[in-house]
Amino acid sequence: MIGSIDCMHWEWKNCPTAWKGQYSRGSGTLNIASYDLWIWHAFFGPPGTLNDINVLDRSPVFDDIIKGHTPEVTYYVNGREYHMTYYLTDGIYPKWATFIQSIQLPQGPKAVLFAQRQEAVRKDVERAFGVLQGRFAIVKNPALFWDKVKIGKIMRTCIILHNMIVEDERDS
Repeated sequence: MIGSIDCMHWEWKNCPTAWKGQYSRGSGTLNIASYDLWIWHAFFGPPGTLNDINVLDRSPVFDDIIKGHTPEVTYYVNGREYHMTYYLTDGIYPKWATFIQSIQLPQGPKAVLFAQRQEAVRKDVERAFGVLQGRFAIVKNPALFWDKVKIGKIMRTCIILHNMIVEDERDS
């Protein structure tokens, strides 16, 4: 597993009036984070009114997978060998082979256990958002800038600094 995937919305307080309708929920960012809170991918900038599917369609993160270029991995499940990386998602994402979703109405102890574990592990991405916002108040509070490019640079900078801290803590 590479990580869990989800969208985060950052409120844009000073959004220009002409864009208010599109950015009513702020600006969206599609993130992939792993269990150790490392943020592997962040696609920032689409309007906050877009749902996770529309943001996913605009993100370049899966372009390589669609073209057949994936990280080389080998793992076994129930004695069967697999080579495709996978991501944990919630139920809104499409039913792609690379996405592992929970079971909505699990029946039987194995299905219940799978659903519980998948939902618990998938919280990594939400935990990464929480830690990112805890470390950097600028992304916790509404964005006060007028320029969307500046807001994107702030988010990217905070993610880079966050990953540097995660790496430093991992190594010590």
